[in-house]
Amino acid sequence: MIDLVLLAILGIVTWCVAAEGAWGASLTLLCVIFAGLLTMNFFEPVAELLQANVPLGPGWRNRWDFIAFMGLFILLVTLFRLGTEQLIPSFMEVHPLVFDGLRWGAAALTGYVAMAIVLTSLHTANLPRTFLGFEPERDNFLGMTAPDRQWLGFVQYFTENAYGHGPKGAVFDGTTTTLADGQQVLLPSFAIRYGSRREQFGTAGSAAPLDNAPAPVVVPSAPVAGPGGVNL
Repeated sequence: MIDLVLLAILGIVTWCVAAEGAWGASLTLLCVIFAGLLTMNFFEPVAELLQANVPLGPGWRNRWDFIAFMGLFILLVTLFRLGTEQLIPSFMEVHPLVFDGLRWGAAALTGYVAMAIVLTSLHTANLPRTFLGFEPERDNFLGMTAPDRQWLGFVQYFTENAYGHGPKGAVFDGTTTTLADGQQVLLPSFAIRYGSRREQFGTAGSAAPLDNAPAPVVVPSAPVAGPGGVNL
């Protein structure tokens, strides 16, 4: 089921973005990528802020991550797109032979990135671990690719290199583990942390009595930055 949902997201986003032409589709692609990177950086602090200031009870602790994630992403994409329309020319002449290839290529990439970000947001959702057939361990897009893990890898690579500070660069996600030979390696933990939380939620939900008891509160442990690392 999740495969069909992802396919629908890819198709709808591609069709809508391609309608903006080559220049508009290219700008939208950049807006989606930068909005996604900023969302990955700030959604957890925003979720903590909402939890501390919105008195909806402890059962909402597991819901704020997903709400903050998708809320930030939608807000940032909207702001970036409105900003580019005001600051950058809305139309640039493109050679007819390049126009269709560029607009459909940029639109397809935008759709794929948007699909990957939405799929990544499901890791944080207060849902059972295999909701709609979503499994963090498998290739969720038609059994061919894993857009969520590709996006997480892109964020990890981008922050460690483009924003690298010090010999080990910036650390987006993970814990430092010492191997048997004494070598220290960074093991990304995003999918594991949130997957464990969803599994605990599903187990508690199936064993809970049929009443209005609050959802279990499971707080994923924060990643530990390596020496000189900066969480981005």
